[in-house]
Amino acid sequence: MKNTSDAARDLPRGMSRTGPVLFSYGFRPFFLASALWAIASIDLWMAYLSFGVPVASHYGTLYWHAHEMLFGFAPAVLAGFLLTAIPNWTGRLPIAGRPLAVLFAIWCAGRITMLFSGSIGIVLAVAVDSLFLPVMLLVCAREVVAGRKWKDLKVIAGLFILSLANVLFHIEVIEGEGPELAIRFGIGAYVLLVTIVGGRILPSFTRNWINQFGRTDFPVPYNSFDAATIIIGAVVLVLWACAPGSTATCGTAGVAAVLNMIRVVRWHGWTTWPEPILFVLHATFLFVPLGFAAISLQAAGWLPDVAVLHVFAIGTIAMMMLAVMTRATRGHTGRKLKSSRMTNVSYVLLGCIALVRPLAELVPALSTEILAVAALGWTAAFGLFVVEHAPLLWSGRKPLAMKRG
Repeated sequence: MKNTSDAARDLPRGMSRTGPVLFSYGFRPFFLASALWAIASIDLWMAYLSFGVPVASHYGTLYWHAHEMLFGFAPAVLAGFLLTAIPNWTGRLPIAGRPLAVLFAIWCAGRITMLFSGSIGIVLAVAVDSLFLPVMLLVCAREVVAGRKWKDLKVIAGLFILSLANVLFHIEVIEGEGPELAIRFGIGAYVLLVTIVGGRILPSFTRNWINQFGRTDFPVPYNSFDAATIIIGAVVLVLWACAPGSTATCGTAGVAAVLNMIRVVRWHGWTTWPEPILFVLHATFLFVPLGFAAISLQAAGWLPDVAVLHVFAIGTIAMMMLAVMTRATRGHTGRKLKSSRMTNVSYVLLGCIALVRPLAELVPALSTEILAVAALGWTAAFGLFVVEHAPLLWSGRKPLAMKRG
């Protein structure tokens, strides 16, 4: 019979040794809460559009919706990913237990105060909400610096941009201005992180998968072409944020679209189609060049700004986050990296929504119906994630055997 220490060593990585399992690893509370908030916030938004139910009316329901997608839901997924990935990068122990619970409480406080900003006052709500991203920035920066992983500071720079964009968003709303500049900066920060981190994990995951079959058609590893593409993409995103209708934005965005499509081709993603949990990462990255192409078309006056925002927000950001959440949850709870039919359906649903949602601005006569379909698909996609993965996140027990889809 094994003793306690032996049993503890046999536990899958990320499982609690002491205290609540939920706070044993960063991905557990943040992935679960982000999925639940993705559902709740979009349904509250549709309740406002369909029935006039007031939501954060003093802040502005439209602005609240945009804020909670960019600076509520998405930072929680980012936190879950970084708090899980950074220990792998640095070799240091993960943030867990009470510190993780405090960090999670700060995020929850931001969601509650923003929702009830009309009752407690906008200034207090903004002050509470503005805490999470800077605290995450400090926590992650400390870990990266302590681990001497200087190349990973570029990921921390993304958190810094998001922190500033969130504060700018609040300032613009309080001053009675539209927060479009902050929204573009926020989306740009996420897209930049996808191009950086995606360029790191996609070729690696793909190479490992191909290698299992004794093949040699490996993806091209990260090199100077990738670095140049990321830099050009960053320049485009800054231009788009500051001067979305300029000729410079139009031309450079077209170049960025071509370069990022070349990256997609170099990674040989089409070869991974038999493995949906890997193939979805490549499919998601396709929305990066599509998003840059949309920026170019918008700068030329052929696409509305809101349509461009949703190509990136749903296709690049939300889809990549759902893909990473499913993969990381299974991998860090000791499960095989195989997606079920339920997970595959969630991928397809969100991919369809990424293509359908921009049509609401292109076909105004059907905008109400398109928004309703998009909200329903979004709710279903993240609902399926919750149904399947919540037991893995809050408990250490393995689920019943599940057929692979």
